[in-house]
Amino acid sequence: MFNGRLFNRERIFQGPRRKSSFQKGDLKYILLDLIKDKPRHGYDVIRELEDRSHGFYKPSPGVIYPTLQMLEEMGYTSSAEEEGKKTYSITGEGLAFLAKKRDIANGVRSEMKHRWSFKNIGRMASVMKEYHELENLIGRGFRSLDADKSERIRQVLSGAYQEIEAILEE
Repeated sequence: MFNGRLFNRERIFQGPRRKSSFQKGDLKYILLDLIKDKPRHGYDVIRELEDRSHGFYKPSPGVIYPTLQMLEEMGYTSSAEEEGKKTYSITGEGLAFLAKKRDIANGVRSEMKHRWSFKNIGRMASVMKEYHELENLIGRGFRSLDADKSERIRQVLSGAYQEIEAILEE
């Protein structure tokens, strides 16, 4: 543990789990809405969500495929094997479910549009650009740093973390 963040081989430092892009259970409405438009396979769903979020949300196959399977087990979708891929279509039961839960489905759709609007994405993109530039800068020079400089950089990053955390909590 280092300053509240856990060491993780894949990401080096893993902070507290970030909030999911959706509330628990919302993904089923999004997937049903997507396959209502046209039958899709899991990878197509992932690409479509990434496109709609302008690249800021790319769900993992480990989230999408089990949800599609669950929807099929509930009778809301059906699947067919096409060119070696399982393609999902919405069923009459799925359409009825969406109609019955129209308010919730519309709320989820509205939240997606708001979260992934160009206004919100633009602000996030400029912050992430700076973050990635800092990440690249540190990565390029870190091997040549002595212990004193490494500690100074750690202190600067720790201070920045605390400042950003305070801003987010305002």
